[in-house]
Amino acid sequence: MNCKKILILGGDKRIVSLANNFNRDGFDVVTYGFSEDIDFDGGIVRAANLKDALSGRDVVISGLPVTVDDVTLHTPLYEDKIYLYDVLKLMTKEQLFVGGRITPKVKNLCGIYNISVTDYFEREELTVANAVPTAEGAIELAMNLLPVTVWGSKSLVLGFGRIGKILSSRLNALGAETYVEARKFSDLAWIDAYGYTGIPLNNLKGSLPQFDVIYNTVPHEILTDDMLKLVRRDCLIIDLASAPGGVDIEKAARYGIKVVHALSLPGKVAPETAGEIIKDTILNIFADMGV
Repeated sequence: MNCKKILILGGDKRIVSLANNFNRDGFDVVTYGFSEDIDFDGGIVRAANLKDALSGRDVVISGLPVTVDDVTLHTPLYEDKIYLYDVLKLMTKEQLFVGGRITPKVKNLCGIYNISVTDYFEREELTVANAVPTAEGAIELAMNLLPVTVWGSKSLVLGFGRIGKILSSRLNALGAETYVEARKFSDLAWIDAYGYTGIPLNNLKGSLPQFDVIYNTVPHEILTDDMLKLVRRDCLIIDLASAPGGVDIEKAARYGIKVVHALSLPGKVAPETAGEIIKDTILNIFADMGV
C-alpha cells in the first residue's frame, strides 16, 4: 500500500499543524473540512467538495476526536457538517482511515463498508509524548490562577501514570514542594527515588489540608465529598482526567473550591507540537504496516 497521498479531513489547530508537517515532509496533501481563513502552507490543495477530496487518496486522516456524536465528523474549524456515512460510502477498500479516539460505532461502520481503520490515539508513543504539553499546560494554568508562585508551593499530583510522571518532574524542577499520590508500592518507591514525597492512597485524607494546588490525573472520581471536605477553600484543583473527571464538581462548588477541568491541553497550549506528535505517530503506523 502507498501512503504518500493524504487527505486531512477536518479537525482543530493540531490537525492544521499535522497537514503542514506532512506537506513539509514531501507528502501530497489535500484538505477538506476547514474554513477558508485557515492558513495552510503552500503546496497544500483545498478540495472543493468531499468527493474530490477523497478521490485518489491513499490515506484519510481525521481529527481528535473523530466524532463527538457518532454521526458527523468533529470539524471545529468548519461551518458545515460532514457526515460519517457520506465519507465511508465514498471511500474504497484500498484506502486507510486514520483518526483519534475512534468510537466503537465508527469502527463498526468501517467494518460494514470494508474500510481499514486505525486509531493513532491508541498508540503508546503518542500518549507518552502528549504528556509533555499536558503537564506544561497544567502548570501554565496554575501560574495564571494561583496567588503564589509554583516555586515553593505545596503541590499534589494524584496518580503516577504517564502524565503524573512528567508533571511531577516539571513541578519539582520549578521548585514546588512536590507530593505524589500512588496506589502501587513500586510507584511509591520510584516517587521516593526521584526525590518527591509519596502519599499512599490510604493516607491521602490526612494529607489534603496542606496543599495550595492539586493536579488530578486519575481517570475516575477520587476527590469525593469526604475528600473535598478536607481540602482548603483557597486550594486550586486542576483536573486533567478525561470526562467525567476525577473530582465531584458539585461538591467542590458547594465548598467554594475552584476546579478547572482542563481537557485537550496539547491542542490548546501547543498545537504545533501536538500536530508534530500526531504526524510522527502516524508515520510509525505506516512503518508498522511496512509502507
